Amino acid sequence: MQRAGVENPAFEPSSPDLRLQRRTSAARPRQAPARPLPAWEEGPCGWGSFAPRALQRCNNPEGYLSAYSLLAVCQGIVVNGLINVSISTIEKRFELNSSLAGVISASYDIAFCVLSLFVSFFGERGHKPRWLAFSSFMIGLGSLVFALPHFAGGIYQYGSKLEDTCQVSGTNNANFTCKASKESSLSNYLYVFILAQLLLGVGGTPLYTLGTAFIDDSVPKHKSSLYIGIGYAMSLLGPALGYVLGGQLLNIYIDVPLQPSTEMDPDDPRWLGAWWIAFLLCCITTWLLIIPFSCFPKHLPGTAKVHAEKISEAHHDGSEAFVEDRNIGKHFKDFPVALLILLKNPVLMCLIVAASTEALVATGFATFLPKFIENQFGQSSSYSATLGGLVLIPGAALGQIISGFLVSKYKLDCKNVIKFMLGTCSVALVLNTVFLFSKCGNEPFAGVSETYNGTGKLWNLTAPCNANCNCLRSFYYPVCGRDEVQYFSPCFAGCTSFSVQKRKKTYQSCSCVGMPKRLPDEEDVPFEAVAGKCQTRCTLLPLFLGFFFFAVVFTFMAVTPTTVAILRCVPDKQRSFALGVQSVFLRLVGTIPGPILFGVAIDRSCTLWDVNKCDIKGACWVYNNSKMAYMLMGISAACKVITIFFIVAAFCLYKPPPDNSVTLRKDTEMVSAVPM
Repeated sequence: MQRAGVENPAFEPSSPDLRLQRRTSAARPRQAPARPLPAWEEGPCGWGSFAPRALQRCNNPEGYLSAYSLLAVCQGIVVNGLINVSISTIEKRFELNSSLAGVISASYDIAFCVLSLFVSFFGERGHKPRWLAFSSFMIGLGSLVFALPHFAGGIYQYGSKLEDTCQVSGTNNANFTCKASKESSLSNYLYVFILAQLLLGVGGTPLYTLGTAFIDDSVPKHKSSLYIGIGYAMSLLGPALGYVLGGQLLNIYIDVPLQPSTEMDPDDPRWLGAWWIAFLLCCITTWLLIIPFSCFPKHLPGTAKVHAEKISEAHHDGSEAFVEDRNIGKHFKDFPVALLILLKNPVLMCLIVAASTEALVATGFATFLPKFIENQFGQSSSYSATLGGLVLIPGAALGQIISGFLVSKYKLDCKNVIKFMLGTCSVALVLNTVFLFSKCGNEPFAGVSETYNGTGKLWNLTAPCNANCNCLRSFYYPVCGRDEVQYFSPCFAGCTSFSVQKRKKTYQSCSCVGMPKRLPDEEDVPFEAVAGKCQTRCTLLPLFLGFFFFAVVFTFMAVTPTTVAILRCVPDKQRSFALGVQSVFLRLVGTIPGPILFGVAIDRSCTLWDVNKCDIKGACWVYNNSKMAYMLMGISAACKVITIFFIVAAFCLYKPPPDNSVTLRKDTEMVSAVPM
């Protein structure tokens, strides 16, 4: 079959000299062909001459995938897990506002965008496993630097306890002035956190560009999608572990040696947890991964044979021959030309834009799905975060593994991979309509949706029953009255005393709380208000979680095929660089503006803002649930439609290589690259 492709007169070069050169090359397979082909430096697993036989058991794609997956898990734990869990604690400890915390979060993406193109361009011809050893070192160093402010900032001074009840005859709770306080030196640690995030960005860049391309180099084409899908799925395990680990460590007092002597418990608003411990653990774990990555050879054994059996599916626009003829990518001066070749590839750019709009939706929901569940279905913050994690993490991992398995099992070519993406995104668009029929109305809220038993005004938390309590609007601690109405805090409910029963705070003598609605004749009620939000009457939460889980599955079923299609539609020598270009667009168009756009949409549905006595707007306390659902549905549907449009465009624009050039390239590489 292979010889037939060369001997067919339709595929033979017309020049007699070229025919002679072809026959000579076939007769002497070890001689280099006219066009230079990559030299596959396969070798043993070890360090120089020290290559123990036991290590050779790991010198294969499975061994590399194991190390790659562990590094992806550690990176996900730190960047997408621990930092998100710890950011509110860091804000309080180092006196940072939310905008500065946003700068810390964005620093990672900034470093990734700046370095992604250069690392993917120069690393394509380099020693990719050593690049990942460098990645392990930088991720560990970034984790260590992120924890340093805890040790340099001194002991946490938590101050006196804030009373949450109505202080009618006591001191004024609202002892507040608009005078600017002296700026604390603790806020200067902002720059240390930014530096740590930049280091983490430097470490994450090779992982998802060169590391993914190395997998594609080392396994047959029909297995590549499965291996990449497993690697990406493992990267999603990191955030889940980060949330669990970080959440548990926040139950330990921030200054561990002083915990026995502190008078606080985790329910106290002044409590800060030991956020820094997990960063040190991840630093040590990530640095240990330097050892396996440093022992892998430049190419795994069998890479030359795998590459010889692959057939180019690059978009047929002449770029592949141009890259081969000019040997593009070997020198720094080739960088602009190589970038221009990729930017002029219409199939690649359509796939990148489609992936970026999907990333916008995914990061938006990853950030705000817990808030949506909390407000829409009346759940607590911690329970909402748990539900959000149970839907997003398993759904995303399952989607990537399923898609990788299907693409691998049916050996889909580039055209059919794009068609597969179109199907999964279309199903995800239909499932996103869950927001239309599973939304819930707002529960009664005193001062927002109804008055205080006929007194006071709407959109005003202060009423005659709590006018003398000097309540703080910046202290949101909701309670549910026996009249099934929610109050902003015990103070705004007019409660003057409380008791603790079975670890649950109950409040008495609440002047604003009416009589029970369901027990009009019963006056001997043991409490008038209980801590927490009122139990919601909406029963649509299971329906929403079920539909949204499958929406996440089908959304992420397009992720692995997108990566595979990008690797297939570009010249072989530009695969890592193509992933670098994709990473830049993913962040500029997707992960950076995604949370911002979703945040603006959610803020537009706010009905009660925290406004202090200086008329400075703070956080939103109460949202219009229906408006929030429609806003998120609109953004999600619009992005899905854009994604589908560009996938269709990629499908229509894609031109596979002519059969003659594919067969000729395959035969040439098999003869010249594989020693006999």
